[in-house]
Amino acid sequence: MTDANMTDKSTTDFLIWVKDKQDHIEMVLDEVLPSETSAPEKLHEAMRYSILGGGKRVRALLCYAAAELCATTATAADAAACAVEMIHAYSLVHDDMPCMDNDDLRRGKPSCHKQYDDATALLVGDALQSLAFDVLSTPTLCENANQQISMLNILAKASGSSGMAGGQAIDLASIGKSLTQTELETMHQLKTGALIQAATLLGASGGSHEQMSAVMSYAEHIGLAFQVVDDILDVEADTNTLGKTAGKDAESSKPTYVTILGLDLAKELADQLYQTAISALIPFGEDAKRLRELAGFILHRSF
Repeated sequence: MTDANMTDKSTTDFLIWVKDKQDHIEMVLDEVLPSETSAPEKLHEAMRYSILGGGKRVRALLCYAAAELCATTATAADAAACAVEMIHAYSLVHDDMPCMDNDDLRRGKPSCHKQYDDATALLVGDALQSLAFDVLSTPTLCENANQQISMLNILAKASGSSGMAGGQAIDLASIGKSLTQTELETMHQLKTGALIQAATLLGASGGSHEQMSAVMSYAEHIGLAFQVVDDILDVEADTNTLGKTAGKDAESSKPTYVTILGLDLAKELADQLYQTAISALIPFGEDAKRLRELAGFILHRSF
């Protein structure tokens, strides 16, 4: 078999794995979310609208890939992937609101506050956040209670003022201001990187200390690479491709890696972060194949 054929086979295998996991997490979320026919119907309908049937599920995929690497149980992996997707969806609902980024489009359809109203969108975020911790705190989720407590702690820190919410606060306070690359990196390590790291660490929660340390290094660098690529795509991609309004960062005078470094250097930085993330996986050999493949997707956004 030629190298090209081997590459094609490997890519096909990866895409089959991705589709299987995307379909699986959609099913898990559908089962966990309240029915839209149960009271309060409008809130439950809006919750389902905001999280089902959209997105590439990158965080869930990272969770499942790390779980396969570290032999985390399927039950714990499902709960972790579900919880991370709920936290992510809640953050998008709130970020899109007029008091935040004021975006009318998300995942190719009207944002939650446009489809419903501002009050409903606010409650959707609140309810999804609570449900995420409900799912992750289910009794007997893990045989080792310390593992489950650790998982709750990882998600809580990644979601709060020392993680995602704090990053969003810095982002809002930075509009129209000039930031250094270090300041921008700090903001994005919190706003975007924290939840990507949490997704990967939650998946790896069944692993050894050495495995968790290596996965943490991988997640730190790939989480930052994700945001650098996001900034690049905001310049180069169109609204249909992104599923959200293209050029929104420039329109809002937000500092980005492109505005600070320029497009070419931003692309170089993304590649450097990717290479460092991949290096962290060397001790795992072929066992880390899915995490390496996902790093390639984050760099190229190719599925």
